[in-house]
Amino acid sequence: MSQTMRPETLAVHAGWRADPTTGSVAVPIHQTTSYQFRDADHASAMFALQELGNIYTRIMNPTTDVLEKRVAALEGGVGALAVASGQAASAFAVQNLARAGDNVVSSTALYGGTWNLFANTLKDLGIEVRFVDPEDPENFRRATDERTRAYYAETLPNPKLEVFPIAEVAAIGREFGVPLIMDNTAAPLLCRPIDHGAAIVVYSATKYLGGHGTSIGGVIVDSGNFDWAAKPERQPLLNTPDPSYHGAVWTEAVKPLGPIAYILRARVILLRDLGAALSPFNAFQLIQGVETVALRIERHCANAQRVAEFLAGRKGVTRVIHPSQQSGAPRTRADRYLKGGYGGLVGFELEGGVEAGRRFIDALQLFYHVANIGDARSLAIHPASTTHSQLNEAEQRATGVSPGYVRLSIGIEHIDDILADLDQALTAAG
Repeated sequence: MSQTMRPETLAVHAGWRADPTTGSVAVPIHQTTSYQFRDADHASAMFALQELGNIYTRIMNPTTDVLEKRVAALEGGVGALAVASGQAASAFAVQNLARAGDNVVSSTALYGGTWNLFANTLKDLGIEVRFVDPEDPENFRRATDERTRAYYAETLPNPKLEVFPIAEVAAIGREFGVPLIMDNTAAPLLCRPIDHGAAIVVYSATKYLGGHGTSIGGVIVDSGNFDWAAKPERQPLLNTPDPSYHGAVWTEAVKPLGPIAYILRARVILLRDLGAALSPFNAFQLIQGVETVALRIERHCANAQRVAEFLAGRKGVTRVIHPSQQSGAPRTRADRYLKGGYGGLVGFELEGGVEAGRRFIDALQLFYHVANIGDARSLAIHPASTTHSQLNEAEQRATGVSPGYVRLSIGIEHIDDILADLDQALTAAG
């Protein structure tokens, strides 16, 4: 499918036309574990990576392959890897470059689960994550040393909702040979981080890409635009012999296949060995979501804009967190990087603090009280007591969470019904 096609078209057509055997237009669910080899030589070539194809569904699956190709096309990447969850995507994206003794520099503006993964789980594996305030891109330079393997950030951080300075930090990283990994979960189609210099993009496909709250999955996209061999000492996992494949050096071994050293290593090392495979059924479900993401993201953005305006004029609401309500550098970045809307997330704080927030949550009737975002339904949660509860108060504030913060993920329902539910819940909250 031509990369010159618009995203709305790629979301429906990229990576698939029809089944060559049956003519099926819908992507079949290949609910199989294994694949028949043509002969002994074929099997040997596949395991030696002399030929790419299906060996075992833990590593690759035809249904999942369509999802990977479609998301890669949307992001302008050369390849993608779908995994069992967004958390697995974040972990693999880092572990594909960093090992014990190495470090990663990350924005403080993160989803709580990612913060805990970085601050604790990766720390236990010997990978240090250095958190810096993204308001000054030079903080990434200051935190970089000879063992820094990657930078990491969220495009539209959940729940802080201040857009990250992608191009500025990506440029700093390229001076050192350090790639920028961008989590674009909250901004599909609104932003393509690769266009601004990011080397890798990750998604929790559970959210807006899937969009219906039915299936958990994650995706890693390789831009193909980062020269991993330019500073080989900076990226040893891709530039030194790998005992898993008889001493293959990834940047050399994959040259005949294209600029896919990063994403191929993630597939045949991390996915193979750690096994966070996406089920074919979930891949099928996520493909259905991707086909309509362009339509849904328009509605999410339009409805969220109206909600932000409604809350900004509401008595008892002390602060509204949404790009449209920002000024200065955060608003400038939002206007630069987000095209077509400011996303579907809105945060706010109530005058009555935590207790008022609890009353508000309990009074909601249309909104669901769930730990998810990007659903077609409208959702609400109190991050300090749920999604960010493993963080201490200082860490919570660094990510943008205060004790009274309420996060809304605005769905695609009629805006009048959304506002009516918010109105009655705010009244109940006092």
